[in-house]
Amino acid sequence: MTLSGLLNFIDGLWSSCGDERIIVFTTNHIEKLDPALLRPGRMDVHVHMSYCTPCGFKFLAANYLGIKDHVLFEEIEELIKTAEVTPAEVAEQLMRSDELETVLKELIEFLVDKKKEKEEKAMAKMNEKESRLDKEEENVEKIDKEEENEEEN
Repeated sequence: MTLSGLLNFIDGLWSSCGDERIIVFTTNHIEKLDPALLRPGRMDVHVHMSYCTPCGFKFLAANYLGIKDHVLFEEIEELIKTAEVTPAEVAEQLMRSDELETVLKELIEFLVDKKKEKEEKAMAKMNEKESRLDKEEENVEKIDKEEENEEEN
């Protein structure tokens, strides 16, 4: 589907319906969307869904586990600050067992794994950039040598 087709479809929904409609769009990269799609009248409300915060974790723990504090909360909250997990992922972990200690320890393991994944992705991205820069440097050196050879001839 083209952008024009999508815009015509959305506009057609509005014009063909007498009642108000709510259409939900989701994206992980709002910066890549065309401004025509984001203009008022098409997308009037933008809701940013962030990663889980320590406050969000406490809210989920109260709802799913019925507790407001625990000795493992401090460790979990520190991991949540850096692991980049969604509230849905945390909630899923909190529902895995009826045993409180087990759930919290498994949540810690999950958060540690997510943090490692994040760090590994960052390292891979950095290595990829370094590799690209090395190749560009090699190309520049090659071009410089070719130009030197042409000047000598």
